Amino acid sequence: MFRAYGELLNDHGFDLPALIPQVYLHYDPYSRAQRREPGPLPRQRMDFLLLMRSRWRLVIECDGKQHYADDDGRASPRRYAEMVAADRELHLPGYEVVRFGGAEFQSQEQSLPMLRRYFTRLFIGHGYLPESAA
Repeated sequence: MFRAYGELLNDHGFDLPALIPQVYLHYDPYSRAQRREPGPLPRQRMDFLLLMRSRWRLVIECDGKQHYADDDGRASPRRYAEMVAADRELHLPGYEVVRFGGAEFQSQEQSLPMLRRYFTRLFIGHGYLPESAA
């Protein structure tokens, strides 16, 4: 992700929004034992965040199978439903969520051009880049 984004910054300059990694939506100073609850807080951390003009916020998630499968690796409709419900909750205060599947990142030869195309189209659509950048 950072490599593709860095290439765009190199090509187009630093007027593009910052890509911020590992953003905590809410910080919990207590340990799991202190909270007496298993696992992390739901939707505690986002993989990446783009803060764009007009207070438009884009959450970028890179999903491995833990987002849609149980611990034994089998598809979990319940886990998937929890994830998309959390996405809807993020939408209410003004975040938009974009998800990439982990399989899209297995080959750098495929993922770099895919990410560059996505970010280029995103930034053209939001007026950061001219149409000719496509």
